[in-house]
Amino acid sequence: MTPEWKELKNFLGGTFHQDITSPEEALEDYIESVDKDWIQTIMDITNSFLESNLTEEEKNKFIQTYAEIYFPAVGRKPVEWLEDVAIRFKKSLSDRDKGNKVIR
Repeated sequence: MTPEWKELKNFLGGTFHQDITSPEEALEDYIESVDKDWIQTIMDITNSFLESNLTEEEKNKFIQTYAEIYFPAVGRKPVEWLEDVAIRFKKSLSDRDKGNKVIR
C-alpha cells in the first residue's frame, strides 16, 4: 500500500464508521472540519486511487474494507460512491473559492 493510499484508508475508516448517521452527513461533517488544502490533498489521493491500475474489484474491496458502509443500501458500487465523494470534494473547493459557505 502506498503512503498516499494509507491516507485514503485513514480517511475512509475515520470518517465512515459504524457511529455515523449516514455517509452523506459524515462526508459533509468531514468537509466542514478540514481546511481547503487538506480537501485538495485528499481529493488528489482519491483521484489517484480511482485512476490507478488496480482492477475495479480490487478497488471495491479496498473501499469496502475501510469504509463501514453497507453499499447495497447506498445503491452504488463502492467505486461509484468514491467517485461521487471526489466530485463532492471538488464542489466544496469551488464553493470555498467563491467565498461561499460549504452547503450541504
